[in-house]
Amino acid sequence: MAGGSGTRLWPLSRTTVPKQALALTGDRTMFQTTVERLHPLILPANVHVVTNAAMAPLFREQMPAIPERNYIIEPYANDSGPAAALGLTHIHQVDPEAVVAILAADHYISDVAGFLAVLDWAQHPAKAGFITTLGIQPTSPSTGFGYVERGPKLDAFSSDACSVFTANGFREKPSADVALAYVLGGAHFWNSGMFIVTTATGLQEFARQQPQFSAALGRLQLAIDTPGYNEALLEAWACAPRKSLDFAIMEHAEKVAVIPMNVGWSDIGSWASLLDILDADDHGNVILGDHIAIDTRDSLVLGHQRVIATIGVTDLIVVDTPDALLICARDRVQDVKQVVEKLKASGRSHIV
Repeated sequence: MAGGSGTRLWPLSRTTVPKQALALTGDRTMFQTTVERLHPLILPANVHVVTNAAMAPLFREQMPAIPERNYIIEPYANDSGPAAALGLTHIHQVDPEAVVAILAADHYISDVAGFLAVLDWAQHPAKAGFITTLGIQPTSPSTGFGYVERGPKLDAFSSDACSVFTANGFREKPSADVALAYVLGGAHFWNSGMFIVTTATGLQEFARQQPQFSAALGRLQLAIDTPGYNEALLEAWACAPRKSLDFAIMEHAEKVAVIPMNVGWSDIGSWASLLDILDADDHGNVILGDHIAIDTRDSLVLGHQRVIATIGVTDLIVVDTPDALLICARDRVQDVKQVVEKLKASGRSHIV
């Protein structure tokens, strides 16, 4: 899924060039990295991209190996639940027995081999009718992530290298005290938003929990590759629940499994994420651009338009672009989204 706008990474991430289209962690864009890390388990010919009409040409240019028909276009943004359902519908039309990995296009993973091993193993519970989620072993009591709680071990699907558990439920972003209890208890994992499921199981859950939308998806499936497709798509989108996949089906799904993993994962959900994953200098600074530092520590400085100088600052985020400059305390990075909202409200959408 590659339709998000990445507002918490403004001013670099924009509506026309969102974070998944940017090279934030290396020479390749987040989208390119996501597709390429799947080799050889999932080849580009089998990658389907759910995005919008404005972004699709950008992604096609970045990854020409993905067939053009594999781009599935949303009429407009409607959250990850409808996006996943649209992708499942298209893939089910081609292969009713397909096992699908539902992945975001903007995650960072340092241990690619470990990730692929878990992703490959996850197809076993998926083929048995489980929606299998990948839980991230927490490295801190984060209040910025949702959590998934593990239940009893599913011995039939576990191996020496990969343990599979039933999922006891999803927990919303907790308070600091609750997050600490989760980490100390050892039974809760960060919700990565990655799911492995057969198209049949996924669509059955939508039918059970979102019946009106599911009926419209059924009509949409029959209309694929026909002149009536666009009309059927708009009909389905009009009754789609504007919900994340978690709220649309996962919280009340009948059979959910979780596989814990520790693969150096980050959702790059804010500018502070880059401080956690990119190489820092001796003072804890991540510098991307021409920077002069005096008594500067634990800060991110990004900008290639001019020299940036900082003096006597700690835990600061500086992101400089030709038409906007962000200066933000490291512990307030989640509030960058509010800047975007204010710009839109003041009629300056051209800057977002």
